[in-house]
Amino acid sequence: MSAEQAPSPQEYAMILENIEDAVIALDMQGQIKLFNPAAQDYTGLSEKQSLGRIFFDRFSHQEVLCYLTRTALTEGRSISDHEAVILRMPRTRPRPVSVTVSPIFTTDGVQQGVVLILRDLTQVRTLEEAIRRADRLSMIGTMAAGLAHEIKNPLGGIKGAAQLLQMELSDSQELQEYTQLMIRETERVNRIIEELMDLSRPRKTECNEVNISQILDEIVMLQKQAVAERGISFKLHLDPSIPPFSGDRDLLVRMLLNLIKNAAEAEPDGGEILIQSRIDSEYHMSVPGARPTPMVLISISDNGPGIPQQKLDQIFTPFYTTKEGGTGLGLPICQKIVTDHGGLLHFNHRPEGGTLVKVSLPLLRCPGPEFKQT
Repeated sequence: MSAEQAPSPQEYAMILENIEDAVIALDMQGQIKLFNPAAQDYTGLSEKQSLGRIFFDRFSHQEVLCYLTRTALTEGRSISDHEAVILRMPRTRPRPVSVTVSPIFTTDGVQQGVVLILRDLTQVRTLEEAIRRADRLSMIGTMAAGLAHEIKNPLGGIKGAAQLLQMELSDSQELQEYTQLMIRETERVNRIIEELMDLSRPRKTECNEVNISQILDEIVMLQKQAVAERGISFKLHLDPSIPPFSGDRDLLVRMLLNLIKNAAEAEPDGGEILIQSRIDSEYHMSVPGARPTPMVLISISDNGPGIPQQKLDQIFTPFYTTKEGGTGLGLPICQKIVTDHGGLLHFNHRPEGGTLVKVSLPLLRCPGPEFKQT
């Protein structure tokens, strides 16, 4: 199209067909006149099911959406809501959307209807939550570093004194039991302090080329033996086309091993854990001045009791745990490892039961400023 020539109706239609935002146009009676492909994807309704129907009948359960649309129709002004609208439709997942409803005027200033533009905020909300978690971990890590230092020194003294006392009381079996208990407990507290320091200790990510399929194969090989007595099996669906990418192999092994062990502990005897890898279709990494970097998605599904929806926001809080004997530091450390690699980690409650863990990591081919070092 030339700079002087206005777009033709066909070109306007092509733009609306390809735009990622949902666009719905209504006449003054609220009848749907336009329903682009993105609107069909958002709502699970086809164009045939929507065109000619009354918007307020079709979306009667979406009170905020109907209120915004009525206001724009009756008052002839634009109105928006970027926070409160959750689009809930029978055939699609609930999704947060920003909504702008604007009146449509002719060249003579006569209003002919309104146009709704809906933008999916799912990725925005996920990224905002990831930033909040990283900020919380950073603050807690700073506090933990000072606390760990103050505790670690006297703890070493207590353990040393208990070991000397154990040698002095070698003839008394009963008293030896008390000293052994003291040593075991100081070692347990020391392990907790070491994990706390993992959240705060500045550790430069050692970037080398990693093969994620090979890592998952090795972890599963080890875990098969650990859960063999419980009859738990692993199913691997790994994309062989995923190329090696830059990352810290030791940290990635630690993170994935922790997540897979958690899934195995939650899985009922005789159950099956599904581990998949593929190129992530939802997220990519954007770096100023460079092309978007694709992400690799690793998902781990178990059939255990799952995590209640209201508790999903708490699982990355240090010391929060639902496991007997757990420290509640495993998942915060996993979160830190993923964040240090520029990725995302989130947990979902599966409707059919169990938990779905998703790890998204950028397919960076060489270390550079894209990595966030902490």
